[in-house]
Amino acid sequence: MEALKVENLKKSYGKFTVLKEISFSLNFGEVLAVLGPNASGKTTLIKCILGHALPEGGKIYVKGLDTSLEGEYRNYLGYMPQEPDFPENLTPEDLLNLITSIKCRKPIYAEKIVEIFKLSPYLNRKIKNFSGGTKQKVNALLAFAFDPEVLILDEPTVGLDPLSNIRFKELIKEEKRKNKAILLTSHIIGEVEELADRVIFLLEGVVKVSGSVEELKEKTGETKLERAILKFLEK
Repeated sequence: MEALKVENLKKSYGKFTVLKEISFSLNFGEVLAVLGPNASGKTTLIKCILGHALPEGGKIYVKGLDTSLEGEYRNYLGYMPQEPDFPENLTPEDLLNLITSIKCRKPIYAEKIVEIFKLSPYLNRKIKNFSGGTKQKVNALLAFAFDPEVLILDEPTVGLDPLSNIRFKELIKEEKRKNKAILLTSHIIGEVEELADRVIFLLEGVVKVSGSVEELKEKTGETKLERAILKFLEK
C-alpha cells in the first residue's frame, strides 16, 4: 500500500489554475522531495493533502483512505509548516498538551525530539520570547512528537543553526529507516540530494520532472542534481 497517492489533482483560485491534474505517489520508507520556484503550486499541494484546501478535481489517498471521504487519515500525518503560527502566550508544553487532548494520543516521541534539539530549558517558557530558530525546533517537536507514519515537511531547516540542521537531517534519515513516508519541500538542492530518494519538480502547476535522484543524474550525464533538473527543464 502506498503511503500517499495523488491522482489528477486540480486546484484553482478564481480563474488561475494552480494545480493542473498532477499525479504522484509516496511509498513508505521513502523521502520524496517536491521542488519548484515560488508560485509553482507546492504550498497549494500541501494544503490539499492536509485538507486545508479543497481541490476541484482528482483524488488524494493516505494509506488507501480517500481524504475527501475519510477524516481518519489525519491521524497518520505529521506536518511541519514553513512558518509556524503558534499562540505566543503558550509554552511548548502547553501546545503538546493541547494537541494530545485533540488527538487523544500520547506524544510518545516527544522526549526524543526534546533531547535532539536541546529543548528542555524552553518547554515551560512562552513562545513569544523565542528566537526564530527555537520556534523552528518547537515546530519539529510538534510534527514528530506523535510518531506519525507520514510526514509533510515544508522547508523544515529554514532558520536552524548549522548544528541543529545536521541533527534534523539525521532525524529524517532515522525516520526513513523506521519505514516512515516523508514528503519534503526545500530550496536547498544539496539538502535534497542528501535526503531524497525521488524528486518531482513543479512548474506552473505541472509536474515537469519526476524520477529518482540517481536516475535524473544518469539520464542527463550530470553529477549534480540541480544541473540534471535544469537539463530536463531545457528540453
